[in-house]
Amino acid sequence: MLPRERVFAALEHREPDRVPWGEHSIDYNVYEDILGRPTFVQAKMKETQALWDGRRDEVVASYKRDRIELVRALEMDLIAVGGVPPAGHRPRPMAPVDAETYRDEAGSLYRVSATTHDLMPYQLDTSAYRPPTLASLQEQIDRLEDQPLGSPDDSHWELVRHVVSEMKATHFVLLLCGDLAFPGFGATEEDFWASLVLEPEICRKIAELQGRRMVREVALYAQLGVDGIMPCGDLGSSTGLMASPAIYREMVLPWHRAHAEAAHRHGLKILKHCCGHTWPIIDDLAEVYDAYEAIQGTAGMDIGRLKERVAGRLCLWGGIWHEHIILGTPEDIRRDAGYAFRTAAPGGGFIMGSTHSLAVDARVDNLLEMKRCRDEWGVYPIRPQLFA
Repeated sequence: MLPRERVFAALEHREPDRVPWGEHSIDYNVYEDILGRPTFVQAKMKETQALWDGRRDEVVASYKRDRIELVRALEMDLIAVGGVPPAGHRPRPMAPVDAETYRDEAGSLYRVSATTHDLMPYQLDTSAYRPPTLASLQEQIDRLEDQPLGSPDDSHWELVRHVVSEMKATHFVLLLCGDLAFPGFGATEEDFWASLVLEPEICRKIAELQGRRMVREVALYAQLGVDGIMPCGDLGSSTGLMASPAIYREMVLPWHRAHAEAAHRHGLKILKHCCGHTWPIIDDLAEVYDAYEAIQGTAGMDIGRLKERVAGRLCLWGGIWHEHIILGTPEDIRRDAGYAFRTAAPGGGFIMGSTHSLAVDARVDNLLEMKRCRDEWGVYPIRPQLFA
């Protein structure tokens, strides 16, 4: 089978020749370890600095080259891509405060994370924040249909066009796109979550605005020639949903359903990225999506139990613990793979991947062990005696 045929088989709950493998997000260190050269792909502060320096074309060229070469080097079956900064993009650099801290024009402070190396908000100036109103949100909704949708020929889609041209004949091409999570608002995190209860009418209107945008944009995605889309929006924490199932079903689920229906009308598969504990709404997700990715074991999302619950309804993408890829050993990888292959792979409906991503500090010996497990143990029919 071709790689893309394996992915389609998994999404359609058929057994391919072997378990497909893909990752929705891969940080720069993995590219550098496997390909043996520097990269700008998800290179965090290094990528940010390059864009500040006016090196947009160099950054995009790195994405176009290295995304494809890594997928081929690891023999993955799926390649995930997104938009890139448009031609001529050169954001204004933030002012350095010290070696790790920067200040933007509004006075907010950002700091380079010691863990992920991203430039992240550290101290935000919220004095200029103005909350949305029902009238302002409705005005934006009323103007949506008059706004240009955009063109697949825009430079923003340069990476997607390149990957479709080079890879679609053999691999499943997945477009990362916008999503709707819980639609709160506020100047602080506390205000955001409180608004779901204190200002439900405004939150419903925020959900409508984002939902209509998402549905509308599917027509453009279909013109790009991708095989599927991945809305990335987290709904759970490590201990539970971030808000109640009732709020999800009232404010969010109708737009998730409309988004998926639009994707299917345009011939696209829709694979949902969602971290955290989602057991209270797992049947809703199974009703809406073709696949569920980032099945977080540390949040109680046991892939074997999930298979029992959603078999034949929802393809499961994950199985190898994100934490083990970074902090564990090849033995941990073998244990994860054995459990996932034994419980989730039989009958199809399974794609191997991290329970989140291949992130900064992912160990190369663990990545290669993932590949070995898939190549040797992931051949259908699955034979648990190989890894018992």
